[in-house]
Amino acid sequence: MVSITEGKDLIGIAQTGTGKTAAFSLPLLERMKQNDRQFKSRNPNVLILAPTRELASQIGESIENYGKNLPFRHTVIFGGVGQKPQVNALRRGVNILIATPGRLIDLMDQGYVHLEEVSCFILDEVDRMLDMGFIHAIRRILKVVPSNRQTLFFSATMPKSMEKLALSMVRKNPVRVQIAPKQPAVERINQSLFRVPKASKINLLLKLLENNDLDKVVVFTQMKHMANRVAKKLQANGFPCAAIHGNKSQAARTKALQDFKNGSSRALIATDVAARGLDINKVSHVINFDLPMEAETYVHRIGRTARAGAEGEAISFCGKEETELLKSIEKLLKKPIPVKDTPELPKVEPRLQEPNSSGNRSFSNRRFTKKPKNENVPASKNRRRNRSSHR
Repeated sequence: MVSITEGKDLIGIAQTGTGKTAAFSLPLLERMKQNDRQFKSRNPNVLILAPTRELASQIGESIENYGKNLPFRHTVIFGGVGQKPQVNALRRGVNILIATPGRLIDLMDQGYVHLEEVSCFILDEVDRMLDMGFIHAIRRILKVVPSNRQTLFFSATMPKSMEKLALSMVRKNPVRVQIAPKQPAVERINQSLFRVPKASKINLLLKLLENNDLDKVVVFTQMKHMANRVAKKLQANGFPCAAIHGNKSQAARTKALQDFKNGSSRALIATDVAARGLDINKVSHVINFDLPMEAETYVHRIGRTARAGAEGEAISFCGKEETELLKSIEKLLKKPIPVKDTPELPKVEPRLQEPNSSGNRSFSNRRFTKKPKNENVPASKNRRRNRSSHR
């Protein structure tokens, strides 16, 4: 915190749930208070970038709580919602701007955002933000902010390749702070693994949810359509839940998070949009319905539980096709994940029927079958129906 107050560049690495947002927000606000004349411009003096809408909103809430008695204004901008309220806030003037890269560049192109007076640039979840999907946007933003700015990078993980890239964006000799708690969050989490065929994962999830100890559960899937499918299946079986992913509107994502936080939903089915930095209290279990493609993402995922010193449990499902992903995760953890015996599950019905008399398999899906004609309808009506269908 002292380094930030003194205006030094910093790369901070700490396990998830250890308070990185407070680590940069509190000293930043203190510095602004001591030099309030420097921060009285109508254009942003502080720019904070986050990889997801949810994390940007959460940072905004923290800034509001920490600085509620200070005379500084802030706003949060992100996509998925109308831009008019965000533009109005920018026109009134802001000292601290929290943004996702896409909407920020969009408003820059329209002339609503001016970053020439930014004196402090903060990048949260640096390893994800500097991934190939974000690097071009970040570099474009960096061309606009002053070169003599203070730059702060924070993340739970920092692969060497990403760290090298981060070092190229800060001034010389940045302060490096890496916090290794006596009992890291990952070690406080009881991790276990079920080896289960892909087709049986949903039945295993339903079986586990019969245990009422799983009272506040985040379930991670690889794909958006799978998150929807899992949520629909759980709802059909009486488990209140909601899905959250990039294809959902911002209103739907906000409601899903709110329902989960206040206990209306027992489970939140999410893609990795929810794995980064979100602080949800008292998550009892994290379930990896699908293993993540990157081992570091596993750490972020299970970090949704065991926050602020609490205990938690992480359960992973591993299909035969995910063996290599599991190896990468265990290599990062430097230990194997204990395997549990899979309970007896209902048999999964095959999607294809048995071979017919000609030896060919026939699909049971109705898309591949021709709808039978109604034999009771007169031929003249059938002809009229056919003609009308071509109009």
